Amino acid sequence: MLQNFLCYTCKEYVEDLAKVPKAFLQEANVRLIVIGQSSYHHIKPFCSLTGYTHEIYVDPQREIYKTLGMKRGENNNISVRSPHVKSNMLLGSIKSMWRAMTGPAFDFQGDPAQQGGALILGPGNEVHFLHLDKNRLDHVPINRILQLAGVKTVNFTNQCQTIDI
Repeated sequence: MLQNFLCYTCKEYVEDLAKVPKAFLQEANVRLIVIGQSSYHHIKPFCSLTGYTHEIYVDPQREIYKTLGMKRGENNNISVRSPHVKSNMLLGSIKSMWRAMTGPAFDFQGDPAQQGGALILGPGNEVHFLHLDKNRLDHVPINRILQLAGVKTVNFTNQCQTIDI
Protein backbone atom coordinates (compact mmCIF):
# COMPACT_ATOMS: atom_id res chain seq x y z
CA MET A 1 0.00 0.00 0.00
CA LEU A 2 1.42 3.32 -1.06
CA GLN A 3 1.88 6.48 0.93
CA ASN A 4 0.60 8.42 -2.11
CA PHE A 5 1.13 8.52 -5.86
CA LEU A 6 3.39 11.59 -5.69
CA CYS A 7 5.75 10.22 -3.05
CA TYR A 8 9.15 9.74 -4.69
CA THR A 9 9.96 6.74 -2.49
CA CYS A 10 6.69 5.06 -3.48
CA LYS A 11 7.36 5.79 -7.15
CA GLU A 12 10.81 4.23 -6.96
CA TYR A 13 9.53 1.24 -4.97
CA VAL A 14 6.80 0.62 -7.56
CA GLU A 15 9.35 0.94 -10.36
CA ASP A 16 11.06 -2.08 -8.80
CA LEU A 17 7.74 -3.88 -8.26
CA ALA A 18 7.22 -3.45 -12.00
CA LYS A 19 10.32 -5.61 -12.57
CA VAL A 20 8.68 -8.67 -10.99
CA PRO A 21 7.89 -10.95 -13.96
CA LYS A 22 4.26 -11.97 -14.32
CA ALA A 23 5.47 -15.51 -14.97
CA PHE A 24 7.01 -15.66 -11.46
CA LEU A 25 3.67 -14.64 -9.95
CA GLN A 26 1.65 -17.04 -12.09
CA GLU A 27 4.00 -19.93 -11.26
CA ALA A 28 3.38 -19.33 -7.53
CA ASN A 29 -0.34 -18.55 -8.03
CA VAL A 30 0.18 -15.11 -6.45
CA ARG A 31 -1.29 -11.72 -7.36
CA LEU A 32 0.73 -8.53 -6.90
CA ILE A 33 -1.56 -5.63 -6.04
CA VAL A 34 -0.70 -1.99 -5.30
CA ILE A 35 -3.24 0.16 -3.49
CA GLY A 36 -3.00 3.94 -3.51
CA GLN A 37 -5.08 6.43 -1.57
CA SER A 38 -6.17 8.88 -4.23
CA SER A 39 -8.66 9.05 -7.07
CA TYR A 40 -8.74 6.37 -9.75
CA HIS A 41 -7.80 8.91 -12.44
CA HIS A 42 -4.22 8.90 -11.11
CA ILE A 43 -3.73 5.18 -11.84
CA LYS A 44 -2.94 5.41 -15.56
CA PRO A 45 -0.40 8.27 -15.29
CA PHE A 46 1.30 6.56 -12.31
CA CYS A 47 1.57 3.27 -14.19
CA SER A 48 2.97 5.09 -17.23
CA LEU A 49 5.50 6.83 -15.01
CA THR A 50 6.64 3.67 -13.19
CA GLY A 51 6.18 0.99 -15.85
CA TYR A 52 3.94 -0.94 -13.44
CA THR A 53 1.63 -3.40 -15.25
CA HIS A 54 0.31 -5.52 -12.39
CA GLU A 55 -2.97 -4.85 -10.57
CA ILE A 56 -3.50 -1.44 -8.97
CA TYR A 57 -6.47 -0.04 -7.06
CA VAL A 58 -7.31 3.06 -5.05
CA ASP A 59 -8.85 3.64 -1.63
CA PRO A 60 -9.61 7.40 -1.59
CA GLN A 61 -11.27 7.25 1.85
CA ARG A 62 -8.31 5.25 3.21
CA GLU A 63 -10.63 2.63 4.74
CA ILE A 64 -8.15 -0.21 4.17
CA TYR A 65 -5.35 1.91 5.65
CA LYS A 66 -7.45 2.56 8.76
CA THR A 67 -8.54 -1.08 9.08
CA LEU A 68 -4.92 -2.25 8.94
CA GLY A 69 -3.80 0.40 11.45
CA MET A 70 -1.52 2.29 9.09
CA LYS A 71 -0.52 5.54 10.73
CA ARG A 72 -0.36 9.14 9.63
CA GLY A 73 2.81 11.13 10.17
CA GLU A 74 6.40 9.99 10.17
CA ASN A 75 8.76 8.60 12.73
CA ASN A 76 11.80 10.79 12.14
CA ASN A 77 14.15 7.93 12.97
CA ILE A 78 15.18 7.16 9.40
CA SER A 79 17.79 4.56 10.29
CA VAL A 80 16.28 2.05 7.86
CA ARG A 81 16.68 2.86 4.20
CA SER A 82 14.73 1.06 1.51
CA PRO A 83 17.02 -0.68 -0.97
CA HIS A 84 14.55 0.33 -3.68
CA VAL A 85 14.86 4.10 -3.17
CA LYS A 86 17.60 5.56 -5.34
CA SER A 87 17.02 9.31 -4.87
CA ASN A 88 18.25 11.26 -1.90
CA MET A 89 15.60 12.96 0.22
CA LEU A 90 16.17 16.49 -1.12
CA LEU A 91 16.15 15.60 -4.81
CA GLY A 92 13.28 13.14 -4.38
CA SER A 93 11.18 15.71 -2.51
CA ILE A 94 11.83 18.32 -5.20
CA LYS A 95 10.76 15.86 -7.92
CA SER A 96 7.59 14.99 -5.98
CA MET A 97 6.74 18.67 -5.50
CA TRP A 98 7.35 19.37 -9.18
CA ARG A 99 5.01 16.54 -10.20
CA ALA A 100 2.38 17.97 -7.83
CA MET A 101 2.76 21.50 -9.21
CA THR A 102 2.64 20.42 -12.85
CA GLY A 103 -0.24 17.99 -12.29
CA PRO A 104 -3.92 18.83 -12.48
CA ALA A 105 -5.06 21.44 -9.95
CA PHE A 106 -1.95 21.06 -7.77
CA ASP A 107 -3.29 17.68 -6.66
CA PHE A 108 -1.26 15.92 -3.95
CA GLN A 109 -2.94 12.62 -4.92
CA GLY A 110 -3.80 11.55 -1.41
CA ASP A 111 -2.93 12.47 2.15
CA PRO A 112 0.83 13.20 2.16
CA ALA A 113 1.04 12.24 5.86
CA GLN A 114 -0.49 8.77 5.35
CA GLN A 115 2.02 5.93 5.67
CA GLY A 116 1.74 2.74 3.66
CA GLY A 117 2.84 -0.81 4.20
CA ALA A 118 2.94 -4.32 2.79
CA LEU A 119 0.92 -7.43 3.45
CA ILE A 120 0.50 -10.97 2.26
CA LEU A 121 -3.13 -11.95 2.29
CA GLY A 122 -4.90 -15.20 1.49
CA PRO A 123 -6.12 -17.55 0.60
CA GLY A 124 -9.29 -16.11 2.05
CA ASN A 125 -8.98 -13.27 4.54
CA GLU A 126 -6.00 -14.67 6.45
CA VAL A 127 -3.13 -12.19 6.84
CA HIS A 128 0.20 -14.06 6.69
CA PHE A 129 2.46 -11.00 6.86
CA LEU A 130 1.89 -7.33 7.70
CA HIS A 131 4.42 -4.50 7.76
CA LEU A 132 3.30 -0.98 8.64
CA ASP A 133 5.73 1.65 7.37
CA LYS A 134 7.05 4.01 10.05
CA ASN A 135 8.21 6.58 7.49
CA ARG A 136 8.59 7.03 3.75
CA LEU A 137 11.82 4.98 3.63
CA ASP A 138 10.59 2.04 5.71
CA HIS A 139 9.62 -0.25 2.82
CA VAL A 140 10.04 -4.00 3.17
CA PRO A 141 12.56 -5.26 0.59
CA ILE A 142 10.55 -6.69 -2.30
CA ASN A 143 12.54 -9.93 -2.37
CA ARG A 144 11.61 -10.57 1.26
CA ILE A 145 7.93 -10.28 0.39
CA LEU A 146 8.39 -12.47 -2.68
CA GLN A 147 10.17 -15.14 -0.61
CA LEU A 148 7.44 -15.11 2.05
CA ALA A 149 4.80 -15.48 -0.68
CA GLY A 150 6.65 -18.38 -2.36
CA VAL A 151 7.64 -16.37 -5.45
CA LYS A 152 11.07 -16.44 -7.13
CA THR A 153 13.22 -13.45 -6.24
CA VAL A 154 14.35 -10.77 -8.67
CA ASN A 155 17.70 -9.05 -9.24
CA PHE A 156 16.92 -5.34 -8.78
CA THR A 157 20.45 -4.07 -9.38
CA ASN A 158 21.40 -2.61 -12.72
CA GLN A 159 24.67 -4.50 -12.66
CA CYS A 160 25.33 -7.37 -15.02
CA GLN A 161 25.52 -10.76 -13.40
CA THR A 162 28.25 -13.28 -14.11
CA ILE A 163 27.10 -16.87 -14.10
CA ASP A 164 29.80 -19.53 -13.78
CA ILE A 165 29.06 -22.73 -15.65
